[in-house]
Amino acid sequence: VIVIDADLQDPPELIPELLRRWREGYDVVYTVRASRRGESWLKVGSARWFYRVMGRLSAVPVPADAGDYRLLSRRAVDALKALPESHRYLKGLYAWVGFPQASVSYHREARAAGRSKWSYWRLWNHALDGITSFSTAPLKLATWLGLATSTLAFLYGLYLLLRTLLFGNPVPGYPSLIIVILFLGGVQLICLGIIGEYLGRTYEESKRRPLYLVKGYRPCADD
Repeated sequence: VIVIDADLQDPPELIPELLRRWREGYDVVYTVRASRRGESWLKVGSARWFYRVMGRLSAVPVPADAGDYRLLSRRAVDALKALPESHRYLKGLYAWVGFPQASVSYHREARAAGRSKWSYWRLWNHALDGITSFSTAPLKLATWLGLATSTLAFLYGLYLLLRTLLFGNPVPGYPSLIIVILFLGGVQLICLGIIGEYLGRTYEESKRRPLYLVKGYRPCADD
């Protein structure tokens, strides 16, 4: 199966090269855009930063600058069809199924006619789909913020205590009030982070992705 955009920005002339790499034994042959003509610096730069963030947050490495233009073997297609989840970030799933993969670089030409339907708002939502589909890091953020806030409250409390002992307290009650507010805020964030951990585990289980995919089966001679 070969996936290609209908606007022909991706050259069909690459199809023989995709087939050649498939015959070499690769189940997924994806294309990488070495250059992207006709696109603004903002779109190119934001895409580059997205792949960097995705690479840091996700346990599944998504190839940078890889588009939807690719070849999938029957084995890879069957693996994708077997996934029960309905909300799919396909670029991540292409990488998640594994199997031998290879890349083919090309220079993407500018759009010949019409305008792209991918607005910046739609691209932003697409990026959020990618991050939330393959990473629970946003849910863990509350835990780290809570720990940082609680630590800050503790250190600030020590500072105010020493300052009060050495120089007195010009505003009675202010230091203790600030310390209590910061500490309770940190505890609340930690509690939200714990809830987020359980939500993340529930979210991963709800997708019901298989624990592994079988690349091949070779029975013994006795079988």
